[in-house]
Amino acid sequence: MRVGLFVTCLVDLMRPRIGFAALQLLEAAGCAVVVPSTQTCCGQPGYNSGERQSAIALARKVAREFAECDYVVVPSGSCAGMIRAHYPELLKDVPEAERDALRALAARTYELTDFLTTVVHFVPRSKTSIKTITYHDSCSGLRELGVKQQPRALLAQVEGAQLREMSECEQCCGFGGAFALKFGEISSHIAERKCENIAASGADAVVLGDLGCMLNIEGRLRRRGDQKTQVLHVAEVLTGKTAG
Repeated sequence: MRVGLFVTCLVDLMRPRIGFAALQLLEAAGCAVVVPSTQTCCGQPGYNSGERQSAIALARKVAREFAECDYVVVPSGSCAGMIRAHYPELLKDVPEAERDALRALAARTYELTDFLTTVVHFVPRSKTSIKTITYHDSCSGLRELGVKQQPRALLAQVEGAQLREMSECEQCCGFGGAFALKFGEISSHIAERKCENIAASGADAVVLGDLGCMLNIEGRLRRRGDQKTQVLHVAEVLTGKTAG
């Protein structure tokens, strides 16, 4: 099985260890993983800001780069949601000869934990020293892709991990890409409420599947004086890479 890993801009630039953890998981699941060196953005920032033509150009580029892959896996519900849910919305403005390729790309693109549980039925063999974790459901993964039980099912098999659900785990963290820039005050209030719920859970770490949400939550936690709670991507926990 030839699987293309779409790393995402944020992972590449801000926390590449998430990309390496995703690669490790896919290889452990028996996949032949390819990581196109020319990949860049999925086009979501432009799409969300009304720059439809730039989004289309990037969608066509992604389709070409991953054309030979049986599946495309993304360690981000947000970017996976863009490809799977929103690329089909761009079809009417794409040259007819390329529409089938975009449809096929959307159909075979998966968020990481969804792919691991529903396609390859992966069983993690890792363990963690973190005693308790709580999980934040990122908006795009949950609402566009139905990612809810998949990460929890995987985390339940990590030796030493105990899941402690926070209140309002499905509520937004306040990031929302450009939303946090355009509506900073509202975003800050939403993030504060999320951090209050994380603190109330008593968990040692909050785990999630989108780096944008991770950066937003971690930044807010640190600004409110919490230097202890770890903020981790689910791939890091599943590979046991939770330090540093």
